[in-house]
Amino acid sequence: MNDDQAVADRHVPVMRDRIVELLAPALDGAGQPRVYLDGTLGMGGHTEAILHACPDAVAYGVDRDTEALELAGRRLAAFGDRFVPVHARYDDAVAELADRGVASIDAALFDLGVSSLQLDETERGFSYSREAALDMRMDQTQGLTAADVLADYDEADLRRILRDYGEERFAGKIAKAIVRRRDTDPIRTSEQLMELLRATIPAASQRTGGHPGKRTFQALRIEVNAELDSWQQALPAAVDALAVDGRIAVLSYHSLEDRITKRVLTAGARSTAPAGLPVELPEHKPYLELLTRGAEAPGEDEVRTNPRAASAKLRVARRLRPTPHRAAEPTQKGNRR
Repeated sequence: MNDDQAVADRHVPVMRDRIVELLAPALDGAGQPRVYLDGTLGMGGHTEAILHACPDAVAYGVDRDTEALELAGRRLAAFGDRFVPVHARYDDAVAELADRGVASIDAALFDLGVSSLQLDETERGFSYSREAALDMRMDQTQGLTAADVLADYDEADLRRILRDYGEERFAGKIAKAIVRRRDTDPIRTSEQLMELLRATIPAASQRTGGHPGKRTFQALRIEVNAELDSWQQALPAAVDALAVDGRIAVLSYHSLEDRITKRVLTAGARSTAPAGLPVELPEHKPYLELLTRGAEAPGEDEVRTNPRAASAKLRVARRLRPTPHRAAEPTQKGNRR
């Protein structure tokens, strides 16, 4: 088996066929190039499917993880200049494309959360089921590690991130235990953290509430990578960059991400006309159309073959009209490569 095939075998893109089905109409350029943004490239499985299905698409694959960019670059090398790798966080994706002369996007995908690559690389410290140093940085070239957070944050901040980002019922008890433990024995590995969690979370909750590490590891990962703050900036920017008839798809894996996605997309799909106005003015009309009924979930067959898809929620929207901000910008449609 060659290296590229090994990469493909490691990565099963969640809801791949449904995403291609929903985004492909925006990437039919009748021979003219169309811009596809994969804001969370990972190992490139979704982008590979889009490039195969949409011959007019030019894909910009954005990822903060340099290892992911290298692996995806090998996988997608056969597409030549139809694939452009971009090393950046997804909240910088639109600005990075603008720097390359790309002023408008025809379709975009954001597959949020931790990637198969990051989960499978033991030394990255994302998994609570494997012994590893607590790193959890998606971009290992910069920033605090999860071990740094556990060592340096005060009890109130630890409690806040466990409660807000992990939705952990026992955030206060866990934060107190971390502070007490680190005074004599710094928490540097996943197994050390798991020992603390098993000793702190009541046994009854461990039996009925899922894996005791799931919520704490999620909270630390979100904090280390500033995921929610980044997403709150990335999604409105991507929607604003969509061309008319452009489409955006978002795969979320927990309620915090999906809540932000739902709020932004449903706001664009509602009229802003004041109550009692006899005629809806053009500027009050919705500028988005929701293409999924609520959030779609993967089918049972997919979850059975790819358990990591189980918590996925897919939302897709289409841009209906320019907004005042976009109306002042050039589309540069013929020049976007």
